[in-house]
This record gives sequence, C-alpha cells and structure tokens, in this order.
Amino acid sequence: MTRVHSFAPISSDDAQVLILGSMPGKASLKANQYYAHPRNAFWKIMGHVLGVDLGSRYTDRLKILTANRVALWDVLKTCTRKSSLDSDIVESSIIPNDFRAFFGSHPDISRVYFNGAMAENSYRKHVLPTLGEAPRLSCVRLPSTSPANASTTLEAKIAAWRRIVPTVQQRQ
Repeated sequence: MTRVHSFAPISSDDAQVLILGSMPGKASLKANQYYAHPRNAFWKIMGHVLGVDLGSRYTDRLKILTANRVALWDVLKTCTRKSSLDSDIVESSIIPNDFRAFFGSHPDISRVYFNGAMAENSYRKHVLPTLGEAPRLSCVRLPSTSPANASTTLEAKIAAWRRIVPTVQQRQ
C-alpha cells in the first residue's frame, strides 16, 4: 500500500465548470500531469469537445481548459492504495481536498462534472457534508475516461462529455 497525494487544481479566477477526478493514477503521478496514462481518453475527449490539440505540450492543453473557463481537480487530497485503480483505494484513508476554500475563491463555478463514479461517490460522501451553506451546484457524473472503463466506447464517452460545452463560455 502506498500513500498518494493529488495535484493542485488547474483553474482560472473566472472558472465556470469544475471537472473532478478521484485521484491521479501512477502514470499521472510519475509524469506530474493530469491524465497522463497513454490509454486514458481524457485528452482525446477534450480534443473533440474543446479543441485541445493532442500534440501540444501539457501546459498548452491546460491553457485551453482555462481559456474555456474549465477547472480541473481531484476529489481526494490523499489516500492509500496499492494500484491506480479506484477500487483499490482504502476508504478509511481518504482525505478530501478543501472544496470550501476552492469554491470560495471560484464563485462563478456553477457546474461540477465527475469523471466517473468514484469521483462522484467520494464527493458526495466526503465533500458535501463539509460545505455547509455552500452555493447550490449542478453535479453530473460523466463516464470515466480511464482505460479501466473499457465497456464504454470512445464515441459514447465523447457524446456524453459534450454536455460540458453549453456550460463553458470561452473568453473573447
């Protein structure tokens, strides 16, 4: 078992949408990049949905997200697990990120999109009870972009993830 820690959020002050994963996998942690596993479909999907160039540098891909007022983070700040699978996370080891502070400094966020079931379930269990009188947010689970979610085709994932497009308004 290994104790793992998530990354800092990627966001702009005027972010309107927050995409939440659960915890970066081993490939992402090693590369120090969100969704770095070569078979994770996140960046391919963002290419179709927001026009992210898959051949561009990681920092340029992040700029496209923030230009579209999309923030990216994980529900968990730290946890213990033995592999990259969400199913290997030890429930009693979970410490969530500080969403009260995050939402306080990002008041324009009105929608939260979960990258899979674990992100949604962890948010509802570990984060919602800590928010108190936080603003009401629309929360939607999207199909996981993980290679472990092989039962959903890339085309189906892209179609589902297009839901974020009407929400984001790119800066002019």
